[in-house]
Order: sequence, then C-alpha cells, then structure tokens
Amino acid sequence: MRGNAEPSVAGADDAPAVEFTGVGRHYPGGVRALDGVDLRVERGEMAAIVGPSGSGKSTMLNLVGTLDAPTEGAVRVFGHDVGSLGDDQLSALRARSIGFVFQQFHLAPNVRALDNVAEGLLYSGVPLRVRRARAAEALERVGLADRAGHRPHELSGGQKQRVAIARAVVGAPALLLADEPTGALDTVSGAAVLEVLDELHRGGVTVIVITHDRELADGLPRRVEMRDGRIVSDSGPPAAGTAGGGGPSPVPVAVVGPAAGSGEVAR
Repeated sequence: MRGNAEPSVAGADDAPAVEFTGVGRHYPGGVRALDGVDLRVERGEMAAIVGPSGSGKSTMLNLVGTLDAPTEGAVRVFGHDVGSLGDDQLSALRARSIGFVFQQFHLAPNVRALDNVAEGLLYSGVPLRVRRARAAEALERVGLADRAGHRPHELSGGQKQRVAIARAVVGAPALLLADEPTGALDTVSGAAVLEVLDELHRGGVTVIVITHDRELADGLPRRVEMRDGRIVSDSGPPAAGTAGGGGPSPVPVAVVGPAAGSGEVAR
C-alpha cells in the first residue's frame, strides 16, 4: 500500500478536472501504451478521446479513473496527484468524485432498475431508504422514472444504458467517464444516450467519452485523437463561457471511505 499521508487540498478548487503532464505508461515487453502525453481538461467540459484499437485511449481512461498509475509523468484529477495518494484515498476519490459508464451495462439480472441504480451508493454509508430515494431521482434525471420497477430483461438496450448512467451519477460525481457508451446500441438508442450525457454536461458535470467512433467524436464539443500512445490532434477546449458550469464539486480526498467497485477496464 502506498503512503496514507493526507494530501493538501489547497488550490484544488481552481484546478482543472484532469491534467496529464509528460505521462507515459509502459508495460513489460517494451509496450508503450502512452508516450509523453500532455492534456488538460477543464471542469465542465465535454470531450471525446478517440482512436483505433491500441491507440492508448483505454489506458487514458484507466489513468483518469485512477484505476492505473503512470510509469512516468504526473496525472492530476481535480488538482490531486494520483501517484501520491494512498489506496484508501484513491478509492475515496473514485467513489465520491468519478462515475463510470461502460459499453456493457453490468446490471444485476432479475434486480429492478431502482435497486441497480441504488447499488451505486452501496459503499456510501447511507441507509437503504435514502439510497432508493436518490436512485429514483437519478432515474428521473435520465428519463426512466416509469421504468424503476423493471428488470434488465424488460428493458431495451438504450434503457439499460440509461440505467447504467443513472447508477454512475447517483452519487453526484463531478467527473463522468464513458467507455464506448453507444457501442452496443442501435443508432436511435445511441442518440438518446448521448442526449443524456449532453444534459449532464450542461448541468456542469465534466464528461469524457472514450470511443473509436469518429462520427460520435465529431459531434462533441472537443475531440482529442490518439494514435500509437500519443495525442495527434486536439480541437481544444470550447470558447470561454460555453462549457457547463455550476455542477457538483469533488470532495477532498482526505475523507477516506471504503472502496467502490468500479470494474476493470482492459487496455
């Protein structure tokens, strides 16, 4: 376990949501998944990280989500250098400030949508009644209040993904990471899911979408293109005043809590 000294949070309120400085991620056998990456994503932005398989985009997701650590350089999330945080602090940062949405919905079978969403607060320490109340609010936010009692097999693919999004945001994270969120959906369902993500962005949540779909990426406010572990193009942040604002703020990582299961993302 890494050191558990509580980091200072001074200046965190002014820090970007995500900042990479000279980041490399190397694996045995000479594999360089990332090589000297610099990136800054401001709070309230909505951005796509796009590239073909093996470009490094999933490694970027792992690092932003604090599921992995860089071999070189620094990764900061809301001003905190994740390489300096202890395991409990990383778990607290993930549980309280980062939401994950994956291509596969990962919903518990034969469990109604309300309780699948409430599971996102399982490690929050709040009573079941409160978890369900917040889950109902999250389902309403994604337009599925009338499906709260439905099991996954009673939902369409697009509805399942919206339940997964509700579960990711039920804890009001400041940063939402979506890995190929429309990859398993038809065009109409995919458009509905993107509309939900855009609404969250307009509400102030920082949204980063990982995708190989250039058409999807072209429709987002910012596109960062990866190839061979490097950023080859970046459309840049939107003009001042166009990003979402006033959304949830990250909690100090000195508040340590139990780990929230976020799943493992393959490189």
